Amino acid sequence: MWLLSHYQRPSSFYLKAFSIFNMHLPLVVKMAPAVQAITVILSKLFHPFILLSWRVGSEADGHSFPSPVAPGRKAKEIINAARENLAKMIGGRPQDMIFTSGGTESNNLVIHSVVKHFHKIHAAVGDTAEHPSPVEGALPHIITCTVEHDSIRLPLEHLVEEQVAEVTFVPVSKVNGQAEAEDILAAVRPATCLVTIMLANNETGVIMPVPEISRRVRALNQQRAAGGLPGVLVHTDAAQALGKRRVDVRDLGVDFLTIVGHKFYGPRIGALYIRGLGELTPLYPMLFGGGQERNFRPGTENTPMIAGLGKAAELVAENCEAYEAHMRDVRDYLEERLAAEFGKRIHLNSQFPGTERLPNTCNFSILGPQLQGRLVLAQCRTLLASMGAACHSDHGDRPSPVLLSCGVPLDVARNAIRLSVGRGTTRAEVDLVVQDLKQAVARLEGQA
Repeated sequence: MWLLSHYQRPSSFYLKAFSIFNMHLPLVVKMAPAVQAITVILSKLFHPFILLSWRVGSEADGHSFPSPVAPGRKAKEIINAARENLAKMIGGRPQDMIFTSGGTESNNLVIHSVVKHFHKIHAAVGDTAEHPSPVEGALPHIITCTVEHDSIRLPLEHLVEEQVAEVTFVPVSKVNGQAEAEDILAAVRPATCLVTIMLANNETGVIMPVPEISRRVRALNQQRAAGGLPGVLVHTDAAQALGKRRVDVRDLGVDFLTIVGHKFYGPRIGALYIRGLGELTPLYPMLFGGGQERNFRPGTENTPMIAGLGKAAELVAENCEAYEAHMRDVRDYLEERLAAEFGKRIHLNSQFPGTERLPNTCNFSILGPQLQGRLVLAQCRTLLASMGAACHSDHGDRPSPVLLSCGVPLDVARNAIRLSVGRGTTRAEVDLVVQDLKQAVARLEGQA
């Protein structure tokens, strides 16, 4: 997202906008009030936990303290409280939450678990059944869509290369930008074990029909059970949606949900929700060690970061509707100002008729042969932003595959710029950024 800070210079007022899609707090000198408040809260929160973590570690190293048990007990209380806050944020149960290093680990853990469970179950069936399994000899099959994050796409491509699994990448609709439930269901095979569809796209903001997909898969699973076929599990990467709209696992109906802290002003760690962990939904560790997180994700807990994640989740649970309303108001104003300044030269890449999108995301192109997104941003004096996903910023002038998948023409996609408003972004700041873009375009066209 971009947030704005003010630098006072001797002769002028200088504005700098920071793109922080993948940052938990903005690197700014003077922050918007909402962000500043969160910074103060988290700073006060982190300090005692960092000291506590050091103290627990020091005791493990043989240093003596008045009560050798109390710090460890306190650390456990902090972790449990954070787990409860995360569960409250998504409408789940604390015992169904596992802390991870981030979204990439959470997504890989889901894929790893489902593939391993498929092989384990069908090996057991093959040992005991009189008749061959309907999927005997088949590789596990996974369904996803063409606009997923790399932490889903690349692990799946790796499994295909290693001949460990088969994957179907369902195209999104060029009409609404969504992975449609009908297309997902049509891709199901006897060996299908997982459907993984993001809750909201990180470049367009389009909300995927995850509740409908889950409902259709549950109905299909009843038929599959009668035929001796394995059930299909449903996972959603909710990274982009959390903190921007209400997310409830009961409404979504998913078996797994990925949580990423820095997407809702938390630290750069993550978590994974598993419906009925250990009872209904399988999870197999990728790591082996000390037994933390009930052996599902061993390794000494990062108590300060977990505490920060829990506090960020608490703020979302309490204020999500207010955050959403503010961001939608400012984002809509941004799009109005862009249309007013550039007229028919503006193409809003993230607006699809009848499709819901995140309240903060604006993906647009300024039409013109010399107005590629990278060139426009290079001419901006006050704005730092990205052409697409910030984690793909090394793609140069290549147009976004996500936009192309959604039906955005090649010449339009090359000019794409993605802006995202935050909790503290104001209309006045939007005005300054739009003027900066207007002047950048004028400079480029003056050079042509």
